[in-house]
Amino acid sequence: MKSYAAVDLGASSGRVMVGRVGPDSLELTEAHRFPNRPVRVPPEGLRWDVLSLYGGVLDGLRAAGQVDSVGIDSWAVDYGLLDADGALLGNPVHYRDSRTEGIAEKVWATVPADELYAATGLQYAPFNTLYQLLAARSSAQLSYAERLLLIPDLLTYWLTGEQGTELTNASTTQLIDPRTRTWSSDVASRLGIDLGLFAPLRQPGDPAGVLRPAVLEETGLAGPVPVTTVGSHDTASAVAAVPAGGERFAYICTGTWSLAGLELDAPVLTEESRRANFTNELGLDGTVRYLRNIMGLWLLQECVRAWGDPELGGLLLDAAKVPALRSVVDAGDAAFMAPGRMPERIAEACRASGQPVPESPAEVTRCILDSLALAHRRAVEDAQRLAGHPVDVVYVVGGGTRNALLCQLTADACGLPVVAGPTEAAALGNVLVQARAHGLVGDLAGMRGLLTRTQPLTRYEPRGDTARWREAQARLAVG
Repeated sequence: MKSYAAVDLGASSGRVMVGRVGPDSLELTEAHRFPNRPVRVPPEGLRWDVLSLYGGVLDGLRAAGQVDSVGIDSWAVDYGLLDADGALLGNPVHYRDSRTEGIAEKVWATVPADELYAATGLQYAPFNTLYQLLAARSSAQLSYAERLLLIPDLLTYWLTGEQGTELTNASTTQLIDPRTRTWSSDVASRLGIDLGLFAPLRQPGDPAGVLRPAVLEETGLAGPVPVTTVGSHDTASAVAAVPAGGERFAYICTGTWSLAGLELDAPVLTEESRRANFTNELGLDGTVRYLRNIMGLWLLQECVRAWGDPELGGLLLDAAKVPALRSVVDAGDAAFMAPGRMPERIAEACRASGQPVPESPAEVTRCILDSLALAHRRAVEDAQRLAGHPVDVVYVVGGGTRNALLCQLTADACGLPVVAGPTEAAALGNVLVQARAHGLVGDLAGMRGLLTRTQPLTRYEPRGDTARWREAQARLAVG
């Protein structure tokens, strides 16, 4: 067996996991977990405390002990800027910062939305890297920048001294052509974006250097320790860890966001797909992650924070007793993007659509979970129709697998069996790409077969028919 350190950074916490991989074994343990707390800095705005994150990574590698390789994945779209000396020019801007408000319309005046989608296949989201760069065009930081590194590439650079841009994460910038899997020079040139800011593209499995001597000293590891490029967008790593057999499956990567869709061989670039706001992000081995972004458990996380952090298990038990589908909201609505006042905003949305207003924490929680299941249903149905790709089962991976009520409601809403697990999908996908690069596992099907044999999975069968879910969707559409 060999050991691999998976650095997996989420929007609210980071973790360093150690995966031990053998010919027919896969074990994952947590070495270190640390908070990821964004900071609002006046007058700049919302920023990531990336130095604290890097400190957490070093602490985690120290706790992990000797490993055969390190890989890093994180959330997408955000980046750090480096000057000519390779020094960081300020803390990276948080994707929930308001600086991109109104930027999309300015972009579309130069590259119309339909042309932009046809060229890049990426859904509209106000925080896409493309819009962030246009929002920063007149900033002093960007004028001094010589290099732009996406978050996992920035941390890899600090660990190794080598710069690169990993492809699955680069595909979230809205500057990659998903057909050629290279930069879209036409889009960049029309918008005045210098692609020379980006380091050369890397593929999952490529070497990314070795830990610097100073890092070895800081962590107590004995060198050389290679760093391996993984699917550095955490969703790419999570989808790689979907324990599916065959092709007739949908997936939902659950956490702060729900990413619901299909794994395809080619992008879907139709106008209907654009209007449905589906994205074509790149995955392992030439695959395309055709999916829709849904607000996810962020809605519940923000409510729990507003309520003073009550015990989640009891809250879910109480929510299960609330009548189903009493009130639902659009879980993809950008109105829920910003932090703060989430219970009030959910109540306002229900009131505006003429539905009963949830009042107690249990009622609000049930509204959120019903709404997420409904959004999962819509995404899975729409993806099948738009891609002409039918499915027989839905795999739920990530943090939402711990939420049995959400998994059951998703099965009920979709009218399909749901297989839940693994929970730490992104870390497992990270580990398996490292193991594959070192010859321990085979192709993507082999990776998934190993997951199926070694990881605990729970199956949820749909209950009843889907008529009430169709009615709830119609009610929401009318509202």
